[in-house]
Amino acid sequence: MNLVVQGPKVETRALKDLATMTGSEGLGRLGNNAFRLIGAQPHPDLETYCETHQLDFAFVPDNRQLKNFRLFVTDMDSTLISIECIDEIADMQGLKAEVAAITEAAMRGELDFRESLTRRVALLKGLPEEALAQVFHERLRLNPGAETLMAGLKQAGLLTVLVSGGFTYFTERLQKQLGFDYAVANQLEIRKGKLTGRVKGEVIDGEAKRHTLRLVCEHHGFPRESVIAAGDGANDLPMLAEAGIGIAYHAKPVVRKQATHAISHAGLDGILKLFA
Repeated sequence: MNLVVQGPKVETRALKDLATMTGSEGLGRLGNNAFRLIGAQPHPDLETYCETHQLDFAFVPDNRQLKNFRLFVTDMDSTLISIECIDEIADMQGLKAEVAAITEAAMRGELDFRESLTRRVALLKGLPEEALAQVFHERLRLNPGAETLMAGLKQAGLLTVLVSGGFTYFTERLQKQLGFDYAVANQLEIRKGKLTGRVKGEVIDGEAKRHTLRLVCEHHGFPRESVIAAGDGANDLPMLAEAGIGIAYHAKPVVRKQATHAISHAGLDGILKLFA
């Protein structure tokens, strides 16, 4: 096994400490502030050391490369992008704090996602449709490394899916901007230019995310072992569990605990470095 270590800044001293700790046989550079420790072995102090030094670490088999995978599926809010769109929309109503508290509880797994979405969307009733455009253009930002990640996935030949408990207004625009093959999300009901406070059609919750992953795999004949999924909240757990590789990206503790890999310090392009 190899140990991939990455973060905002990887000091030479830290690499030496980790090499000694894990009995590594050698060192390879994967990019800026990303390294592979060859033949590393687990150590009980590894997690504490890396967290203290703001480093992400992951054990990866020698032969596991990006070209071995066929599909990448990712969440949108707080994973691909830096905001929770519904919280920012609610800010237009002066209700950000109230809605954000519900969002946070749902992402920690303390509230049923469908119930939380219904409650939050109801608070948006009467908001002009133009508020969605304002959020997209003024507040939505890609998380660091997003564009590099998408370019790397495309170059390696992976199919890409954006699946979100957020809204189609944003996923459709990000699909076009970043080149996702598929995009799935909730659709806000709008009448006479204003939000009605309801969602049209099926609610995209955790199980719907899992189902989307399965459908794409079945349609293209991909085995689940060839899937990488990324997310940050409790509603992403079914999707992460379904994938061969489930990555908790700057995620809630409940998600980090259950994912196969966690990236808490590096950017989204850290996913590429895991399998370089």
